[in-house]
Amino acid sequence: MENETKNTEKNEELKKMKKFFAEFRAFAVKGNMIDMAVGIIVGGAFTAVITAIVTHIITPLIGILIGVDFKSWEIVLPKLYGNAEPGTLGIGLFLNSIISFVIIAFTVFVFVKALNKFRQKKTDEKPPEPTKQEQLLAEIRDILKEQKGA
Repeated sequence: MENETKNTEKNEELKKMKKFFAEFRAFAVKGNMIDMAVGIIVGGAFTAVITAIVTHIITPLIGILIGVDFKSWEIVLPKLYGNAEPGTLGIGLFLNSIISFVIIAFTVFVFVKALNKFRQKKTDEKPPEPTKQEQLLAEIRDILKEQKGA
C-alpha cells in the first residue's frame, strides 16, 4: 500500500514536470520570444556603438568647446580613515553615461513612435469594398439561407 502511494506521488510529480517543460517549450518557441531576443542583442550592439560615439567623438568635441577633458575630469576626495589613496568621483565618465543614455532613449522613443504610427495606419485602413461578383455571391448565399430556413 505504501509503495502504491509513493508511485502515485512520483507519477504526479513527473506529470507536473512534463507540464512545466511543455509550457516552457511553448513559451521559448513563440515568435515573440525570438523577436525579443533579437531585439535585446541588437539593442546591446546599438548601445555599444552609441557609447563609443559619445566617448570618442561627442564628449571630446564638447570638451574642446568648453575646455574640459572629460576622461580626466574627476573630483578627488580627501583621504579618510587611513586609506592609502584618496577616492575619486569620475564626473566626466558619469557625464559620458548620461549623454549616452539620452541619445539611446531618444532613439528608442523615435523608433517606438514610428512603429506605433505604422501600426495605427495599418489598423486604420479599411478593408477593400467587395467586388460586384462578391456582392452577388453574398446575395445568393443569403437567399439560400432564407430558403433553407423556411
